Amino acid sequence: METISVTAILKPKEQLADRLLVELQKVQEASKQEAGCLAYVLHQSIEDDTFVLHEKWQDMDALESHIASDHYQEYRNNIADLVSAREVFKLTVL
Repeated sequence: METISVTAILKPKEQLADRLLVELQKVQEASKQEAGCLAYVLHQSIEDDTFVLHEKWQDMDALESHIASDHYQEYRNNIADLVSAREVFKLTVL
């Protein structure tokens, strides 16, 4: 089975970076406890309020289980009004 890497880039709406950070930290802690999570690292740009998540999952089943989890669904609902842009890249090593 092939590991799956995910890079998610989130830009908060103006003056909502602190609230977005709280939600990102909550989902990070819960996700790190999931079976199949090999890494879940949160970064913030030093140039603006952009957040970048780098995740690594054991395989596609682990990633799909993560996406279906209650804490991930709660996170997605909680950030809906906090982000101005969100890009997610699901990647595999060549």
